[in-house]
Amino acid sequence: MDNNKRLEGEEIQKGLESFLDQELDLSLAGSRDGNDYKNNQAELDLSLANNVSQPPKSAQRKRPEQGIRSTQGTRLTSRPASNNKPVPKKKQDAKKKTVETSSPKKEKVKKQKTKKEKPIKEQNRKVKGKKAKQKRNDKTKQKKNRFVKFITILSILFLVGFAGLYILVGSVYSKMNYKEIESVSRESMKEDGVINVLLIGNDSRSEGEDGRSDAMILVSISDKTKTITMTSLLRDMYVEIPGHDGNRLNAAYSYGGPELLMETIEYNFDIPVHRYALVNFQAFANLVDAVGGVDLELTNDEVQYVNGYLMEYNQLEGRDLATDFLDPSLSGMIHLNGPQALAYTRNRYIGTDFGRTERQRKVLGEVFGKLPGAVVTNGGEVIDGLFPNLTTNLEQGECFNIALNGWKIVGYDMVQQAVPVEGTYSNANIRGMAVLEVDFETNKAFLQETLYGN
Repeated sequence: MDNNKRLEGEEIQKGLESFLDQELDLSLAGSRDGNDYKNNQAELDLSLANNVSQPPKSAQRKRPEQGIRSTQGTRLTSRPASNNKPVPKKKQDAKKKTVETSSPKKEKVKKQKTKKEKPIKEQNRKVKGKKAKQKRNDKTKQKKNRFVKFITILSILFLVGFAGLYILVGSVYSKMNYKEIESVSRESMKEDGVINVLLIGNDSRSEGEDGRSDAMILVSISDKTKTITMTSLLRDMYVEIPGHDGNRLNAAYSYGGPELLMETIEYNFDIPVHRYALVNFQAFANLVDAVGGVDLELTNDEVQYVNGYLMEYNQLEGRDLATDFLDPSLSGMIHLNGPQALAYTRNRYIGTDFGRTERQRKVLGEVFGKLPGAVVTNGGEVIDGLFPNLTTNLEQGECFNIALNGWKIVGYDMVQQAVPVEGTYSNANIRGMAVLEVDFETNKAFLQETLYGN
């Protein structure tokens, strides 16, 4: 009897242990709540402590629900309250890790945060972009404002300079002697990129066209070749003079003044010449003095002729005959003033007319080189010494146009040459006149090349 009771108690004990093991596994898997597990655990601890032979009341009450079939020979089993099957250990471990590492609520919070943060970041980027764009626009506006100010100031300076130059040209032009030539007044000053002005030096001691044309130099300002070319036209060339018989070139001036001389040059050389500037002895001497004189290389023979021509000039001017005489023993580099330079250019006994025109170009080349500086430092003397003794058919607007382009013209190369070209002429005697017969076709081609770059 006692033995049976003992066996029955052991079976009950085993059944309880199995039941408790299942309950423990289900609670860890989340199939039961924690309160049942705690109550059962408390009852188990109490029964073990009192060494009871019967299962706890809670266990007895739950037997029908747990489906305990027998107390003899078979192991007691229990039916879970739910239909969930026992969870394998691996799945339990995976679920534990999932529960430990992440929480659905936390993930939702994170997602909500990212949703909220994303528009804020985009908004910040838009604000920054707008600020950067505004800064760029401000810088662009500042640059535009500076550029506008610069252009405005430059325009004002240009207008002031333009007006000042126009007034200066007008003041200078008023001192010149303007003489219109109707036949060429409508002709353009510049043709094919070249301005041709015939510079005539006559032997008159006063303003006007009386006297002979001692020098004829065509001054050509070419935009095409970027040069200022001084071409001496020898006075002894035998040419066709419109309306007259053939004669020396300087005879055209005697017959019809500057107008006929320009027409004769154009007729024989196919070069358009519609403007002239006529200067007398006094103007030439004054211009050289205004630039401070010139330094030239002279032979002793040339020094002797300078003194000879000076004597004639001093007599015409009413001065002492020995005024400005050079030391007869001099030679080499010598500084010449106005009257001395004039006497030097009039010499036609050394080197014939070719030598004389070369000396004229030498003096003019030195004067033109020093003229820009002299206008700045000694403008009054340049204006008063030259222009009252100058006669021209250049209009005031044309003079202003030349002055306006002066900054560009100053940078042009200075070229000197003479016509006829060496080897294109021969000495001849026609009607008792010693003249030069010229190959005009060759000289026409020469002028087209040097003046127009053709």
